[in-house]
Amino acid sequence: MKKNTVLPLAIISVAMIAIIAAVHSSGGQFAGTAWALVPPFIAILLALITKEAYSSLFIGVVLGAFMAADCSFTGTADILTVDAFTAAVADNAGILIFLVLLGIVVALVNKSGASRAFGEWAKKHIKTRSGAMLATFALGVFIFIDDYFNCLTVGSVMAPVTDAKKISRVKLAYLIDATAAPVCMIAPVSSWAAAVSGCVESETYTGFELFIRAIPYNFYSILTLVFIVTIAILGFDYGKMSEFELKAEKTGDLSILDVSLEDEKKERTLKEDGPAEPHKGKLYDLIIPILVLIVICIWALVRNGSMALGGNVSIAEAFSATDAYVGLPWGSFIALVLIIIYLTARKVVTFDEAMECVPKGFIAMVPAMTILTLATALKNMTNGALDAAAFVESIMQGAGHLQWALPAIVFIAACVIAFATGTSWGTFGILIPIVSVIFPETSGLFFVGISACLAGAICGDHCSPISDTTIMSSAGAHCNHLDHVSTQLPYALSVAGISFFCYLLAGVLELAGLTWLSIPAGIVITVVFLIVMKMVVNKKKDR
Repeated sequence: MKKNTVLPLAIISVAMIAIIAAVHSSGGQFAGTAWALVPPFIAILLALITKEAYSSLFIGVVLGAFMAADCSFTGTADILTVDAFTAAVADNAGILIFLVLLGIVVALVNKSGASRAFGEWAKKHIKTRSGAMLATFALGVFIFIDDYFNCLTVGSVMAPVTDAKKISRVKLAYLIDATAAPVCMIAPVSSWAAAVSGCVESETYTGFELFIRAIPYNFYSILTLVFIVTIAILGFDYGKMSEFELKAEKTGDLSILDVSLEDEKKERTLKEDGPAEPHKGKLYDLIIPILVLIVICIWALVRNGSMALGGNVSIAEAFSATDAYVGLPWGSFIALVLIIIYLTARKVVTFDEAMECVPKGFIAMVPAMTILTLATALKNMTNGALDAAAFVESIMQGAGHLQWALPAIVFIAACVIAFATGTSWGTFGILIPIVSVIFPETSGLFFVGISACLAGAICGDHCSPISDTTIMSSAGAHCNHLDHVSTQLPYALSVAGISFFCYLLAGVLELAGLTWLSIPAGIVITVVFLIVMKMVVNKKKDR
């Protein structure tokens, strides 16, 4: 670790411990107060200053445990061991297994040469950079059942295509991240629909019905998808992203995190990928494994939800009760076995080569699993031990009299919570019950308020360095995590600003019964904003 990294870590850590100890000695309380949000904010601040995620997250977890233990050294150690890291591994056990299995599938497809076959097909049929970006977007929309599944699958499949068009890996990470959660949030059949449905307590609507009726007002999700398509068609970038894209286009430096991947792309050695020419894997050796993975994972999610409800239920009902942390690893395990059988039967890999992919897939996912575990431990401190939800609830209830502006306020509150905690699911789990109380179910803004909560949760999640989806996107694109965060932030904030205006507009239009006009207004504003931004960027280039 560099000295310029150690110094801010040490100074800020010692200063915060001293401040926390002083507050505690004077009788101050941490749980249920604004102090509950301090650990994640410190972790994020350190990550942005030092560009180093592991130690920053760890310090945030330690500060949270120190506060939860009332500044006791042994109590801090106990909480770190049990409530933070052990609980984090237990909470994410299913997803960690899923990541490993997915990593093995990716390694198998690479070993077969199918990824290279897809890359060669794409070179012939995808002629432009805009085409490559739109193809990445289209695949992300197609894989709508779960954001983790989306991030890692799209990244592994589309990397050869975007590499060939000299699109930087941070741009690929943005395309993955900005498609995954928004698509899952507006897809009726997804793990996100199930999560939202489970948070709703309504006497009038089922959780699934509320989710469906809230979709049209999820401005951030809808406008993010519009943003991606428009910026790909217009063919420009702004902010820090433009620096990475210019470097990629001019020098071929795609900013790939793993040097071995850069070497693999250049050389395609016999040992790693099979014979360079001709290779055995065909395009359908990529398509068939992905379809097998998608179909079986969907089946596994439906089966899990159906069993939870006692059977004989519709697909929508099954998804409303499914547990993605069980269904995804269950389905991916069966899919992995079938994919191994298929590839070995096709003789594109031997059984020994398939077994060599097992540790490779695990190793490839270690960085993502480490950051995910640290981020979850930090969430456990913030949402569990320090009860940030109580503080948020007190603030939200104080703003209940501003009905017309409340959707916009809910959106901002959800953004802040998701940014600080790194979890969109946890955010709408905290806010949806509160929003349901603030807005009468007979109010025209009831569904807008719920949508604002969901949209803000995704927005904050996109902006947060400790978000699991952001982490998965970096892993899927094999780029530096903090580079992904810093390049994505201007885009996410742009859409957030437009979404905030749309929620204010919806509140005003509701008085005239014209709430629906806020949707086309948001789309028009997004497109016009990007056209104006392109003109500004081009003007700066001409100077």
